[in-house]
Amino acid sequence: MELSFYKYQGTGNDFVILDNRDQRYNSLTNEEIHFLCNRRFGIGADGLMLLNAREGYDFEMKYFNSDGNESSMCGNGGRCLVKFAFHMGIVRTSYSFIATDGPHEAEIDERGDVRLKMQDVTEVKEHHGDEVMNTGSPHYVKTVQNLDTFDVFNKGREIRYSHAFQPGGLNVNFVEPRSEDEIMVRTYERGVEDETLSCGTGVTASAIANFHNEQGFNEVSVITRGGRLSVEFERNRDGSFTNVWLCGPAEKVFEGTILLPQ
Repeated sequence: MELSFYKYQGTGNDFVILDNRDQRYNSLTNEEIHFLCNRRFGIGADGLMLLNAREGYDFEMKYFNSDGNESSMCGNGGRCLVKFAFHMGIVRTSYSFIATDGPHEAEIDERGDVRLKMQDVTEVKEHHGDEVMNTGSPHYVKTVQNLDTFDVFNKGREIRYSHAFQPGGLNVNFVEPRSEDEIMVRTYERGVEDETLSCGTGVTASAIANFHNEQGFNEVSVITRGGRLSVEFERNRDGSFTNVWLCGPAEKVFEGTILLPQ
């Protein structure tokens, strides 16, 4: 089968996107998705997304990790899919779409950056002095020093596969504070099973774990290896976090066609 694809990236977190509003790609197998995401034999990406039609929403987001398995929410992927929908003629002042973790809102600002409203975070758990939370995907956040030279792959893999978080495992973020309102983040992503240049849900979790106001509005600037993002949120008296927005660039890289192997 020959398919038409589009490649997008958000701070280096890259995705293959297929326009599936006519359901033409519903029969894609895990093996085919893995092939498309393979950086040697396919297109190459951290994940693959389908833009689906969904009644009551502007579109539905369906996300697969590069291993071919359907996954939980991807923040940078959601931002890229909003930009793709815009390029496909779905032009809105404010977008409403549905993903695996529920409904989302999004906006494209005057610079072309995408603001994506994430799910509320109702609970932050402590684990051996580090923090664990779900921002649409499960995340572990650990503060470290000398992040530029930190062994993200091996340390991240160790935590991702640790007994405490099985059977599903989680994503692992290593954070180094740079100033009162700026942090640097590197993330080991499950499903990719490697460090990615950026992870939207991981950046969100890391920003929440490093909030600076006891209550009220917070904005944290986040440096990733692929670029800069910002996270806005409100911390409430009960310890929950609401009005969580992930903001940053989302760009088209290229488009083309590819023949799936027989």
